[in-house]
Formats: sequence, C-alpha cells, structure tokens
Amino acid sequence: MSTPRTDVRLDVRLEAAPMQPVGCGTCGATVLARKSSWDQTTLQWTAAALATCAERRTTTAGSERPNRNAFTGCSALTAAIRAAAVAGQLDVQSDEPLPTNPEAHP
Repeated sequence: MSTPRTDVRLDVRLEAAPMQPVGCGTCGATVLARKSSWDQTTLQWTAAALATCAERRTTTAGSERPNRNAFTGCSALTAAIRAAAVAGQLDVQSDEPLPTNPEAHP
C-alpha cells in the first residue's frame, strides 16, 4: 500500500467563492463564471451554452494544428459578465476597486 502524499495542497478557491451563473443578453447562453479580479475571469461552459452561443456557432476553424481553433470568447458574453460584476450580481474576489476607465480594461 502506498503512503499518501502530504505535500499536496487542496484547491479550495471554489469553496470560498463558487462559480455563479451569468446569462448572455444577446443569445441567452448561460455559463458559470468566477471573477478573481476585474481583469481575470474563469468560465465553465455547459453543453447547452456551447450550443446556444451565437458567436461560438459562427466561429470557423482556421487551422489543422491543435488549439489553433480554440474559441477565444464571446464579446456579448464578456459584456454581460462585466455588467453583472459592476452591478454586484457577480462577486469579484479582489478588493481592488472598479478601474476608473473600464474601456481600458476589457
């Protein structure tokens, strides 16, 4: 029987600040989101959101190489996530205030 590792640290970030649902105002796709700061967002796409996202459906493959066809994001969903955070509907884990020039921080 092997000895369990004791040098492994559990990731408890989601216990203290779970991901929250955010819906796109354009197509209605709902993802789970977590904002660590105003500049960092973690998303979890569901199968339903992937099928619903209008921008995702119109993205075409550009390369045969692995990860070159990765979907870089939906601008409408990005705007919805930012609006939810500004409105206090999506928690921002950082204590930093909202940047004074939001256009400079997409």
